[in-house]
Amino acid sequence: MEFVYDLVLVLHFFGLASLLGGIMVQLSARGGRVVNMAMLHGALTQLVTGVAMVGMASAIDSLDKDVDNAKIGVKLVIVLIITALCFAQRKRTAIADGLFFALFGLTAANVVIAVFWS
Repeated sequence: MEFVYDLVLVLHFFGLASLLGGIMVQLSARGGRVVNMAMLHGALTQLVTGVAMVGMASAIDSLDKDVDNAKIGVKLVIVLIITALCFAQRKRTAIADGLFFALFGLTAANVVIAVFWS
């Protein structure tokens, strides 16, 4: 089961790479920034794999993973906001700079929480 957990963790990292990569591409976009498919799919991947990892860590004793429910709750709220904003703005021809940088900041905050909250 450890292999499955590690596989889902790798998929979680791919979701982060897609979300953050999509945001970075839009930093230098000319003619207005948009929510690209990399951002939307990355956010959805992060959401699904994150929930799966927490479920596996909570349910399987052999994984020996401690789940900090407060940390997971904060991260879940942030990724839900990111996903909802990406989904709602996906068909727009341009999004406001404030919204774009909010997506960037929320994504960065989720990474910082994952690394530094112990």
